[in-house]
Amino acid sequence: MNPCLSGLNGWREYILKEFVAGISKLIIVADPDGLLTEEKLAFGLQERGFDLIEFNDPVEFRFAYESRYRSMWDRGEETNVTVVLRLQASELDSLPYDLLEAGRKLSFSLGTLFPNLSCPVVEKLDRSLLDTLFEAQQKSSPDRMGENATKDFILRSVFGIAAELIGDDVELIRALLRLHYGKSQIPKVLAERLIQVLRNHKVFNDWPLEEIVPDGEAFFAFLQERWPFFLSRIGALGRAGEELAKSGFRYSGPDHLPFDHQDVRIYIDNLFLEGKLIPVEAESLDVDPGSWFRSGIITTGADDEELRIVRLFDMVEQNLPTAEARHSEWAVFAMKWAELSSLVFCRNNDEHQFRLRKIGEALNTNFAGWLTGHYSNLVNLPPRNPAMVHHVPRRLARDIEDSADSRIALIVIDGLSLDQWVTMRSSLQKQDPEFLMREFAVFAWIPTLTPVSRQSIFSGKPPLYFPSSIHSTNSEANLWKQFWEGHGLSRMDVVYQRGLGDGDASAILDSVIQPGKTRVVGLVVDKIDKIMHGMQLGSAGMHNQVKQWCQGGFLAELVRMLLDYRFDVWLTADHGNIQCEGRGRPSEGVIAETKGERVRVYPTPELRSRVASLFPFAHEWDPTGLPADYFPLVACGFDAFVNPGEGIVGHGGISVEEVLVPFVKIEKRTR
Repeated sequence: MNPCLSGLNGWREYILKEFVAGISKLIIVADPDGLLTEEKLAFGLQERGFDLIEFNDPVEFRFAYESRYRSMWDRGEETNVTVVLRLQASELDSLPYDLLEAGRKLSFSLGTLFPNLSCPVVEKLDRSLLDTLFEAQQKSSPDRMGENATKDFILRSVFGIAAELIGDDVELIRALLRLHYGKSQIPKVLAERLIQVLRNHKVFNDWPLEEIVPDGEAFFAFLQERWPFFLSRIGALGRAGEELAKSGFRYSGPDHLPFDHQDVRIYIDNLFLEGKLIPVEAESLDVDPGSWFRSGIITTGADDEELRIVRLFDMVEQNLPTAEARHSEWAVFAMKWAELSSLVFCRNNDEHQFRLRKIGEALNTNFAGWLTGHYSNLVNLPPRNPAMVHHVPRRLARDIEDSADSRIALIVIDGLSLDQWVTMRSSLQKQDPEFLMREFAVFAWIPTLTPVSRQSIFSGKPPLYFPSSIHSTNSEANLWKQFWEGHGLSRMDVVYQRGLGDGDASAILDSVIQPGKTRVVGLVVDKIDKIMHGMQLGSAGMHNQVKQWCQGGFLAELVRMLLDYRFDVWLTADHGNIQCEGRGRPSEGVIAETKGERVRVYPTPELRSRVASLFPFAHEWDPTGLPADYFPLVACGFDAFVNPGEGIVGHGGISVEEVLVPFVKIEKRTR
């Protein structure tokens, strides 16, 4: 163990102690492993008065540095902020002389933090998992380890899996449930090591380990296939369930799984409640509503949706994220909130909607407070697991760079909220049961306006870098093609098409895609946004219209055709929407550049503050990542800048429903 690391409460302490305010206005940090972008460390730097800038592109960096900091210093203005420039060690020599001369230089790496572990393995871990690994290292003080020993150490200490001790079905299922239910992204190198060790046990020879160990969706599909067989053993299957049980498996392995073992069944209720597993039709049984398997069956004469709603209410009320939550915890919670909201709005039950509203008020109050302290730290997170919408194309670019044969299609559904995606997903699965959907939630840009957030998707950049088009979407096609040119493609290989939602999806694609040549497709479906702007029946009306539109088949056909063209198909949204009520409409003449129902945008902070003083429900949003003359005043929760008592469905403000949006990969199931 490195003596410099002993006695520390965490790995961040080792790094943060090097950042002392007042020594230099600029600190240049060689950070090849992206440690400074880790969420809690970035928050710690922010609290100490340090602003982090990425050196991804010399021109973009110079623009951000000169406009936001250097100009103030040259005018003699005093600031409490020190700029931290983060870059790869290899890029130090390419920095301009004036920066090298002015900046204090630091360097951090995983090799320093984990000197006895194999760095090529550790670097594959999500940075949020380093806390657990560092603590385990402090406790055990391991000797120098090779790659396999490092993998085993991480599997045990971080993921709680002692692969060599897994010897039967119960232990394997329990380990995979703990892994995939918790949304822990197990790196490929660790999944391969786990499979290698498990293959040494003859008992797992017929299990599809190569599919269900690294892939949570495949694992849940594997469980789904075997659920009817379990129900048949306890005599609960009706005719439809019996046919399902006889329909055959896509995944190899045992017919019967130990769902009723105490270490397995504790997960079952939540898996069905959250939509990871789908209930099976069963005969009318006298089943206790509190039974561990009740959520997994649909019975004649019972209101199964009502039971699911009640249980989901209990789940979300007990698990509201706190001020200390990570962004990933908000994203996971938002998916559960979306499942509940979709059920409530599709049933249009006044009592449930009232309860949802009351919880939503507390939820969005917590969320607004959390965003104030943490949102700016999301901007520079690595795009490997996208946290924000501008990370999405950078994530997709990795697939293009990794394979000369890969093709990418990104469908951006303007204004689609997470709960409306859940409603849409159900319709898509009914239209094509072969669709397999891998779901995540990402953060939209605030204010949640189309020109701000959708342009950031197609440019792959924060709005700071497209100030001239911040009020329009007419530059999207050019921004999209510029992004892919920067990743080695020709403009002729890239397609952009907007204004979609109706008509013949097949004909539309045939008119824009050149088979064998087109590598990247960007499509904007604006049907949901149009529905929203004409909606007078609130969120329940939105869900009804979204369902009707989706049942029309345009989206399902669009996805099918893209898959037939051999594209990897991804779907996301630029922002969501929320049902809200008027709290007053500002009368401000021409001083606001954007006069939305959930956001007003001003060219100076003074003008914004003048209006904000008259509307205490509104929030003066910190313009981090936005152009220098762009100052939003945003409505939070269920409030809107419309006449008191007037109800609307809108966007532009701050709520879980507007800010957290779907990011989904859609594939075809394979046998």
